[in-house]
Amino acid sequence: MLSTLSAGAAVASLLLAGSASPTTPARFGDEPPTGKITITVATVNGSGCRPGSAAVAIAPDNTAFTVTYSEYLAQAGGSSQPTDARKNCQIALNVHVPQGFTYAIARADYRGYASLAPGAKGLEQANYYFQGQQQTARKSHTFAGPYDNNWQSSDETDIDALVYAPCGEERYFNINTELRVDGKSADPKATSFMAMDSTDGSINTLYHFAWKQCPPRG
Repeated sequence: MLSTLSAGAAVASLLLAGSASPTTPARFGDEPPTGKITITVATVNGSGCRPGSAAVAIAPDNTAFTVTYSEYLAQAGGSSQPTDARKNCQIALNVHVPQGFTYAIARADYRGYASLAPGAKGLEQANYYFQGQQQTARKSHTFAGPYDNNWQSSDETDIDALVYAPCGEERYFNINTELRVDGKSADPKATSFMAMDSTDGSINTLYHFAWKQCPPRG
């Protein structure tokens, strides 16, 4: 069972696996450490993650941490307001890893549900970075209506391009995500939406760790 850490802000559920299925975990880099990892949410900001809608959990084998969004939804058309069409969430995580190890994020799998009328478009984009380091490139994924189904997108980083947290230092790990819905070309009476959540809160965003042992200190 995953141990959940709540932050009284956004519910984020980050799970690490080799694919969208948590039953087939992949290994990126070195073997994961056996010591305890703790993750706490330092800050949460954004229109897509109001206070009280986020939590964090760590996989028992240290291959992942889970973030689940419970109220992260953008929509357009119908009775929607202009500000409803774009939602974002910025989460800063305080990640404590066993001494002698550092980590990077090798892959991120985002999942949710979308209902897009004919002519409407949905967009999911994200990037992440360690405090004090350059942000990763923002990667975008688009979806076109008519669409009424679960959606999934993945961002993967080449092994040679992985950015690891500095050894021996504690840096916040920042995650920036955004959802947009464009209904300008759709029937204005039809409501289109894109969510990074589900009615039962079971939709997960998966972040895949790559572990590396730090060089011994001289």
